[in-house]
Amino acid sequence: MGRRASLLAAVGATALLTAVGTLTGPAPKAAAAACGEGSYQAEAVLNGSTWTARRGASTVYTGGDMRAAVQAAVNSLTSGRTAKERVVVRGSGSMSAGSRISLPSYTTLDVCGTVNVTGSGSGDQAPVYSRGTRDVEVQHLNLTGSPLYGIFMRNVQNVVLGQIDMRLSRGLGVRIDNRGDTSQWTRNVRIDNVYVSGASSHAVETYGVDGITIGTVTARNVGESGLLLNQTINANVTKVDAENAGTGTGYAAFRMANRNGRVGSSYPTNIRVGEVIARGGGRGVFCVSESGGAVIDRVTLNNTGNNSVLIENCYNVNLAASSGSITGGGELRLAARSEFPNNRDITVQNLTVTNSAIRESPCGENTTFRNITRVNSSQSIC
Repeated sequence: MGRRASLLAAVGATALLTAVGTLTGPAPKAAAAACGEGSYQAEAVLNGSTWTARRGASTVYTGGDMRAAVQAAVNSLTSGRTAKERVVVRGSGSMSAGSRISLPSYTTLDVCGTVNVTGSGSGDQAPVYSRGTRDVEVQHLNLTGSPLYGIFMRNVQNVVLGQIDMRLSRGLGVRIDNRGDTSQWTRNVRIDNVYVSGASSHAVETYGVDGITIGTVTARNVGESGLLLNQTINANVTKVDAENAGTGTGYAAFRMANRNGRVGSSYPTNIRVGEVIARGGGRGVFCVSESGGAVIDRVTLNNTGNNSVLIENCYNVNLAASSGSITGGGELRLAARSEFPNNRDITVQNLTVTNSAIRESPCGENTTFRNITRVNSSQSIC
């Protein structure tokens, strides 16, 4: 019996495929580490009703305040560090909407528990807050309650958000922007997986970001958009999955606004979205206010309360580059406001539209409709 056959007999075909993965393709990607695993420099631990924050053998906080314990652990990290140090939080607790946990540069936070936000506040308060920093990471965060923002980061660089779960009664989920100093882009952001329900505003919003990679944004029953990109360039999004996002409004499962995708004075393709799913809510896809430079590969839009798609004063947009379906809901509309130049270089293709409508008014420049299947759906295009 040859060596390969012997190995098959000994360990079975499944094990062989793993063992010789280089022959048959790359080995499966390793699963992300569980919360709290691995080395850390400080921790905040709940025992009974008492929080204790430690840095090595030193206790830096003891008491009943979760926020104070976590902040003490963060503050105990090496001053002036130039490499990330990690804080692990073990336990669940509450904090006020009028307070924040501030993360300085080179900080990793891993929350193994749930933070419940209570009361009210104003301004940019958030359970997780970072401003004017670099190299900040939030590996896990489960959030409930009524924050103003779940995560708020402004004028930051090299940010990683891992597994984020927010089940809220109000507020905005994740906001990352450059609005403190608009002369500087916020740069190099990675968001792996965000689930947001119950927010009164957007699930995830960016403004003034250059370079962002997003895995999946899942939005359920949020008041405004699932994912809103404002004045953001060089974005790669795998999936937006929204149900009842922006019900009764003009917001959308996926929205681009405020010159999103504009690089200098042009619109090269730099916004790439793998898939947009919308069920109910306001709009499905909305591009507005001189945005563009976007390719959306696949769309599945069902029974949206407003337009299934609205493309208004946008440039170089390719909708359903691979495939898509629109069922019921509002019409697919190409439109324009008088204060901005008309649509230009818009391609709508590879769509099956059922029990809806397609309309272009006014006529754009270099608009292409192709491979459209209409089922009980009207069409009025130029």
